[in-house]
Amino acid sequence: MPVLRSSAALLALGLLVLMPQAHALSKRDQAAVDALNQRMQAAETRYRQGLVKIGNADPAGRTEVDAALEDMEDVMAACVKQKGCSPTTMLTAYKRLLKQNADLASGDEVPEDNDDEGAGSFTADVPEAARAAALLSADGQQFVKMVQYNPAVQAGIRRWLTDMRPSLIDSFENYQYLRQTMWPQFQRAGLPEALLFGVMAKESNGRVHSTSRAGAAGPMQFMYATGRRFGLGEDGSGFDTRYDARASAAAAAEYFNERLGTLNRSIELSLAAYNGGEGRAQRVFNTTGGRNFWDESVYNQFPAETRDYVPMVIAAAWLFLHPKEYGLTMPKVDARPASLRLSKPSSIYELTICLGNGGTREGYMRALRNLNPRYQADQYLPTGTMLAATSKIVGLYGRYCMQGQRAELAHTLVLSDASSAIVRTGPVTPVSDDTVYEAESAGTGSAGAIAAPKPAKPAKPSKPSTYTVKRGETLTAIAQKFQCDTGDLAKANKLKAPRFAIKPGQKLKLNGCDG
Repeated sequence: MPVLRSSAALLALGLLVLMPQAHALSKRDQAAVDALNQRMQAAETRYRQGLVKIGNADPAGRTEVDAALEDMEDVMAACVKQKGCSPTTMLTAYKRLLKQNADLASGDEVPEDNDDEGAGSFTADVPEAARAAALLSADGQQFVKMVQYNPAVQAGIRRWLTDMRPSLIDSFENYQYLRQTMWPQFQRAGLPEALLFGVMAKESNGRVHSTSRAGAAGPMQFMYATGRRFGLGEDGSGFDTRYDARASAAAAAEYFNERLGTLNRSIELSLAAYNGGEGRAQRVFNTTGGRNFWDESVYNQFPAETRDYVPMVIAAAWLFLHPKEYGLTMPKVDARPASLRLSKPSSIYELTICLGNGGTREGYMRALRNLNPRYQADQYLPTGTMLAATSKIVGLYGRYCMQGQRAELAHTLVLSDASSAIVRTGPVTPVSDDTVYEAESAGTGSAGAIAAPKPAKPAKPSKPSTYTVKRGETLTAIAQKFQCDTGDLAKANKLKAPRFAIKPGQKLKLNGCDG
């Protein structure tokens, strides 16, 4: 974490004692002082932006922070030489950043300069705290000014804080792992982060592989046709990029900017278009003279689902920006990105077991699934596979998953087959009615012993060519059962990644399987 140069601050304090009080200034001197103040403000802004980049794992952040500090020192040195320039004013920015660094080093939340309690409780680590400090003053205020905080939104907040509170918390935790890939897409598009979180929370709760009955897919729940228009869909490998967090966020940002441009910059109408169809939203907008979403003539033309959707998204976004105001404290999530290289074959299921909870509520399966959307949870991945993960996951992997009792136990549990628990004592030979009649005719009757026919020598089982899917089975489990590759089995049956969806009763061709 960058630390302010204390020598420059001490120098300024010493000079402050020696500086005479400024009296009336000429226009020229006043203009010079104003220019120095603007340079200091710009340097402070640059410093905070550098912290945000560091939080986003952008290597340019460190360079920007150092350059901003050098600018501040230059301004303070120039202030000493400039008539009428007050080192006290210049030192204020240094004091703010010194305080921020102290708070960040201790893990405390960073309040706004105006003491407004913003998204501080949504911070997880030092860079995230710096990002949260600027959220309300820029990005957050942008969103607040674009929406109405009315009783419909308040009712949505009530729902998020009562029966839907677990969903909100899940959404936040999932978003922390995805933020490094999703937020930059909205940031580059000039859209508020709160909007991204609100939409994602309402659409999927941050579950990358979420799919609706209507066919919407991914964390932002794009329909297939709409997704195609914004560059989403099959990428040639069988993977649908609607499930990719980065791609879906970029598409959503492009979609919202397009809608905002045609709907008078209305967040509510843009959300209505996202949920209820852009054609309907544009038609309503045109026929009502561009009135606001909350106008009765507009509101009543949207279906009940959309009338519920719009305030619920805004409510989730509002809570993202103002958690403390509602007594909402989210758990801290260590989501620092890192790469995990498998030292032996494994699956996300197996990793989930051996990693344990590691200080989380529910473990790491959702995080690994979200960060690696191309892989199924039960898909066995070869040695050397690189997975997107976090530094915490990488550390737990080295400790518990490479070798040892927990690693062996996880492997045993993942490969367990419930059908193998059924005990078979031998072939069952049914007794026909004719056999019973012949036995009775011989005088043995039902009380006599009936000689069981000699069982025929079992024929050597032939290699099966098809298999009927049973309830609860996955393609990977079937591939393991018949000793074939999951990808080859999917290709033979024209199953699309990443879901490889199958259903009970479906017949699969076992091409390439050993049986």
